[in-house]
Amino acid sequence: MGSFEFESNSWIWDGVYSYQHLFGGIMLTVAVLGLSTSYFSGIWMPGLPWFWPDLGVLQKKRRRKRPIRVYMDGCFDLMHYGHANALRQAKALGDVLVVGVVSDEEIIANKGPPVLSMEERLVLVKGLKWVDEVIANAPYEITEQFMDTLFNEHNIDYIIHGDDPCLLPDGSDAYALAKKVGRYKQIKRTEGVSSTDIVGRILSFMKDAESSDSGVNRMLTEQPQNSKQAEKSLSGGSQMSHFLPTSRRIVQFSNGKGPGPNARVVYIDGAFDLFHAGHVEILKKARQLGEFLLVGIHTDQTISEHRGSGHPIMHLHERSLSVLACRYVDEVIIGAPWQVSKDMITTFNISLVVRGTIAENNSLLKDDIDPYAAPKSMGVFQVLESPKNITTTSVAQRIIANQAIYKKRNAKKAVSEKKYYEEKKFVHETDGS
Repeated sequence: MGSFEFESNSWIWDGVYSYQHLFGGIMLTVAVLGLSTSYFSGIWMPGLPWFWPDLGVLQKKRRRKRPIRVYMDGCFDLMHYGHANALRQAKALGDVLVVGVVSDEEIIANKGPPVLSMEERLVLVKGLKWVDEVIANAPYEITEQFMDTLFNEHNIDYIIHGDDPCLLPDGSDAYALAKKVGRYKQIKRTEGVSSTDIVGRILSFMKDAESSDSGVNRMLTEQPQNSKQAEKSLSGGSQMSHFLPTSRRIVQFSNGKGPGPNARVVYIDGAFDLFHAGHVEILKKARQLGEFLLVGIHTDQTISEHRGSGHPIMHLHERSLSVLACRYVDEVIIGAPWQVSKDMITTFNISLVVRGTIAENNSLLKDDIDPYAAPKSMGVFQVLESPKNITTTSVAQRIIANQAIYKKRNAKKAVSEKKYYEEKKFVHETDGS
């Protein structure tokens, strides 16, 4: 990525630096001819010691460069791979990515209540591998005052947003000022998922619920009775995911590096459904125990068998990308086995297998064997105290408990989504590779 250049010399010395051989030849000729006073017929020549610049300037000029700083903001509620891919693209347009996390008050005023708190959303954003700096409680609209703050205090060069419109309650463009001053850049929206879509998936299970409490219990504990019910569970019911996974996307999110020959490999597995702040914190803690963190992500069918027809809300590839985007993760196993075997430990040269104290422990299978029996018998298993008590279930319960509010918000969003797809045009995706 290019950087802005700041000149500290006059245009004359720029010429000296850029055309060393030419200027060096001219000055040498003048010096030689200057030794002959008869040639110049007495014309005065300036003394060499003070007239000539230091010979060091003839070395190749090293320009002082300032990294390009880009800014992107968002609510980042129910963090998903679409958010991650947007920030990945934004980072590709600069050297330093500064992310603004919109305040709870601004979200309520413009979109409705957020599911996650500001503290939880900050943990999620800071946990992304492409994020360098974070501004908490950012405004929803890029006002003139805030834009001056970005340019003058945070040294922002460009403001970034997706190709989908971001409108204020009065219908005006939230990024109009940034566009007007020529400091706006656009990236391609990641289709197939949104926070509104995820809320819709959860609410779709609750359409026929008599009450929030009974609905929660049914959604989270009902075991599929047949293959059709299981299939509906995996697709999110009526709110099916439209995400089309590609190998290129996985490569974009991956670190692309394996562990060193003597690296301490730590393994942790799970569903990592509705990727939340609790996931980020336990992954951070696990990474600190070694040099390489390998994360196993269970299949949709495995999760549904153990936790019921309401799980998973996000399918395997969506969950895999969310985990890969985390800065503490080095590699993932897409579709990891439920049981950690001795063979698996040997194959991946795993030094330590860990799990957190906070987990979804509502397995519906009878006589379910301990998935960590092998690492325990080998003395390479450790339980980590989970920094947060958040679970996928607790996040879903927040939505279900306030389903009337979120149904109204989703209905409003559906109108703008329909318009976006009707007017949709191809936009090239920014790629930093």
